[in-house]
Amino acid sequence: MTMLRRRAWPLMLIAGSICLVLQVAGSQESSAPTQFAAPAAMDLPDYLQSTRDPVSGTVFTRITKPGALGEGIVCGNKYCSHRYSSAQAWNSDQSLLVIVNGCGGMCFFDGRTYVPLFRRDRSSECEWHPRDPNLMICVHDREISTWSPRTDHEDIQFTSTNYRDLQFGPYKGNPSLDGNQIAVRATRKDGQQVVFAYDLKQRQKFPDIDLAQIDGTNNACSISPLGVNILCFQTLEDGTEQAFIFSVDGILRQKWTEHHRPGHGDMTVDTDGSEIYVGISKSDPDKYQVIKRRLSDGKVTSLMKYGEAQHASLRSLSRPGWVFLTYTGNPDQVAKHPDWAPYAREVIALRIDGSGEVRRIIQTRNVPFDYWSETHASPSPDGSQVIWSSNWGVPGGPVYDFVARIDWPREGPSKPTEVLANGLH
Repeated sequence: MTMLRRRAWPLMLIAGSICLVLQVAGSQESSAPTQFAAPAAMDLPDYLQSTRDPVSGTVFTRITKPGALGEGIVCGNKYCSHRYSSAQAWNSDQSLLVIVNGCGGMCFFDGRTYVPLFRRDRSSECEWHPRDPNLMICVHDREISTWSPRTDHEDIQFTSTNYRDLQFGPYKGNPSLDGNQIAVRATRKDGQQVVFAYDLKQRQKFPDIDLAQIDGTNNACSISPLGVNILCFQTLEDGTEQAFIFSVDGILRQKWTEHHRPGHGDMTVDTDGSEIYVGISKSDPDKYQVIKRRLSDGKVTSLMKYGEAQHASLRSLSRPGWVFLTYTGNPDQVAKHPDWAPYAREVIALRIDGSGEVRRIIQTRNVPFDYWSETHASPSPDGSQVIWSSNWGVPGGPVYDFVARIDWPREGPSKPTEVLANGLH
């Protein structure tokens, strides 16, 4: 089995590549989403020329290329892509799309036509406000601010001489669903590493949570969707990755001491109103299954059987109930194991209610090479678009970014086998 057994490295702004857009269309050929679909070879389309995926029937267009794209945006030769699966690439009304890996800054595109619009040179960590399409929430050095990419106007919300190295996660933090609360990791004046919640609406800082009280080295912390908990991931010396859930007031509520159970995932509010984390388990009894885990009591529910799932994203904020999964692996190997989840080098959407309902989105044609070539699929707020990356079958070759357009039916089918490979009509 060829799963990548490591944690994600912090995402930096480096050199870049090529972006593509996919548009889901009706396919004359289809296959059930619970059966293995063999990959089909396909040439990389020319720049701005639409073509159709022979497996899913997806129509897609390459919208960027290495070099100058206009409006001060220049992509490098290695990759030019969105940041990460759990990072929101689109603003709340999907008028803007941000690309940060490989374009030498924060590069903004029209969120629907993908025309390059402008570039901003910022060193701070910024995430889209989940409700205000004009704003990003930024954390840098000693400050927390809101920032408008279009006007380049910034409002400082918090600044302090008692803390330094403020970080939004780092790299894996998101605001609460209402955009009011964030979790900030920082180094206090006495040298201790802490995390604290901050309410942007009330401009209120919550008490410090000393990270030295829990074992291991901190990877990242994030506020929960409802803004009432902080989830922190720690790595022990032997590589074990654990999770700890604190209230915003600093009370330790949960300890998930099993390795990576789950990880490489995202948080949302479940149908019963409880906060959950959905990701990939790397511990028994659900090793390499996609699971959801309740923040309040740690209850685990398996959502997808053993397989090659690598990343999970719940950024479709206005279409809660679906997790978008990136699958890696060797298709030839997966095909030999009918008891595994039948997905390899593919992006799918999976209902989180435990029904097993799946929507097949696209085969990625991405082969394992390094962190920067990982697919990292991430949906738009309404789930109508999905951005993901691929080296198009060339290890060490340029990494392209794609965006899939999805037409959701008004009433979904009741059984997984009723959803076709184009999955979207």
